[in-house]
Amino acid sequence: MTKPSLPELLHAAVTAVGGTERPGQVTMAQAVADAVDDGSHLLVQAGTGTGKSLGYLVPALAHGEPVVVATATLALQRQLVERDLPRTVEALHPLLRRRPEFAMLKGRSNYLCLHRLHEGMPQDEEEGLFDQFEAAAPTSRLGQDLLRLRDWSDETETGDRDDLTPGVSDRAWAQISVSSRECLGASKCAYGAECFAEAARERAKLAEVVVTNHALLAIDAIEGAPVLPQHEVLIVDEAHELVSRVTGVATGELTPGQVNRAVRRAAKLVNEKAADQLQTAAEGFERLMELALPGRLEEIPEDLGYALAALRDASRTVISAIGGTRDKSVQDEDAVRKQALASVESVHDVAERIMQGSEWDVVWYERHEPRGGSAYRPAGASLRVAPMSVSGLLREKLFTDRSVILTSATLKLGGDFNGVGASLGLAPEGTEGEDVPQWKGVDVGSPFDYRKQGILYVAKHLSRPARDGDRADMLDELTELIRAAGGRTLGLFSSMRGAQLAAEELRTRIPEFPILLQGEETLGELIKNFAADPATCLFGTLSLWQGVDVPGPSCQLVVMDKIPFPRPDDPLMSARQKAVEEAGGNGFMAVAATHAALLMAQGAGRLVRATGDRGVVAVLDPRLATARYGSYLKASLPDFWYTVDGGQVRRSLTAIDAAAKQAE
Repeated sequence: MTKPSLPELLHAAVTAVGGTERPGQVTMAQAVADAVDDGSHLLVQAGTGTGKSLGYLVPALAHGEPVVVATATLALQRQLVERDLPRTVEALHPLLRRRPEFAMLKGRSNYLCLHRLHEGMPQDEEEGLFDQFEAAAPTSRLGQDLLRLRDWSDETETGDRDDLTPGVSDRAWAQISVSSRECLGASKCAYGAECFAEAARERAKLAEVVVTNHALLAIDAIEGAPVLPQHEVLIVDEAHELVSRVTGVATGELTPGQVNRAVRRAAKLVNEKAADQLQTAAEGFERLMELALPGRLEEIPEDLGYALAALRDASRTVISAIGGTRDKSVQDEDAVRKQALASVESVHDVAERIMQGSEWDVVWYERHEPRGGSAYRPAGASLRVAPMSVSGLLREKLFTDRSVILTSATLKLGGDFNGVGASLGLAPEGTEGEDVPQWKGVDVGSPFDYRKQGILYVAKHLSRPARDGDRADMLDELTELIRAAGGRTLGLFSSMRGAQLAAEELRTRIPEFPILLQGEETLGELIKNFAADPATCLFGTLSLWQGVDVPGPSCQLVVMDKIPFPRPDDPLMSARQKAVEEAGGNGFMAVAATHAALLMAQGAGRLVRATGDRGVVAVLDPRLATARYGSYLKASLPDFWYTVDGGQVRRSLTAIDAAAKQAE
């Protein structure tokens, strides 16, 4: 039987998912196939509507070697595992004469722990385990969540938190899950044979395609111990998020609450002298943190150095003591010991890392407000440490011994791939040299006609934004644009304070257009309500720049209040910018402008989500039209028709609104 061609396979897969074959998808599939065949690396920019998941799945499945696909969002993981892969595998089966297996794999804490569920969890104040189900009031939110989890545990086949709908709070989930450090290990656990996390790992070992997330990919790269199965091809979707996700995994944190929790968990397992040493060190650290001012620490102050050294040394003593004592009077001692060790080791490792003072790390104090809801966090201060850059790590760990495909709708910033490539540790495209990963960038375009479907409007006449300053003229402009659009507005703000002030003011000025504000409801509910009523507007910050997909007449105006440069006092971004400048580069363009370009490209991408969409992206910041870096930022956006004529834009919005109402 003749081996099927790539176009045949792609056609079969597209037909199976009910899609339409697009030229960009065909180009992408061929580029992926070529890279996989010769073991090279590829960056592919594929605009919204290209069908990029099939553009990489089909050539990867045709190749027949083990593949890992890493995504940033749960939504895309679900789309791949629940829709794209099942249909594609079935469609290709008659042509390939095999049915490739696929599986999803996440970090251990994403799976329900049967030991925690049935035996209870270690408590901080007393010895042994306690029953979290009895401890929580059944009428409280926590109690209700725990009861739902217990019922769900009898039904679930995967134990995967994301399969539980509706979800539960982080606080509830923490009581029936464990981190990899806290896990007893399958061979030592009474529930090892039934373990959901172990079952997921076994399925992944047998699968040809494993779908995972950027965080687990980062852990696999950083920690040295492989958590992903062996594979020949790595595909990173939503690749514009990879650097920030890897940075997040590589960031350490110390808080007084975390340190005190380690003290409580270890106290019952070690001798009094070791426990007192850690208690004293924790108290000294807490006193310092109460006085800490937010900001970067280019050098560790002497008093903080003493406090960290005391924490590090006391933690080391406790770790040795826990390892050398056994107390059979402690109920389920192994689980109690494991959790205590995990807490103390975390304190030790972060304290030691900060003490080492590596020139490649950035250390800073951070103060945070209390946060409610499912991601509860009390007010307080934290000491954080993060890598100056993850580019070297990615170059060394990601681009060796496999072909790597990175794809997103926004990889080409300022007209080329080199900016994103540099953040991933790649030399400029075409650079030759020993140990220099060879890669190619391909832009397969978009099925949308951006110049006919959208307008990029820059409000050149407005005053320049001042940090946290009052912008009355911007609010006037925003009001007029929303009136002309008949609502239908997604407002993307560079700060939550800016979004709140605008919502408060415009709710008074234009009450006929309801304004939804991020944080007042869950993100899912906000987007659902925004899509349901064309007169409604939705205002918010970072997650809205990337997380809204509302095709049709409900989103015909996307407004950015200002260019989303990082805050000047952002410790990590300012440190990275300074490092580039000290190396002779342009720190502003390499860090701040690249950051802004990526966010603006993602934000502008919210406008046109289908072939029938029409509308305006309005940037209420004159610097996009007047500053030298403006051309770089504009080149990073979809190729909309460009204007600075506000009157013309309002007339266009009014016409688009009238056409939408007529079609309703």
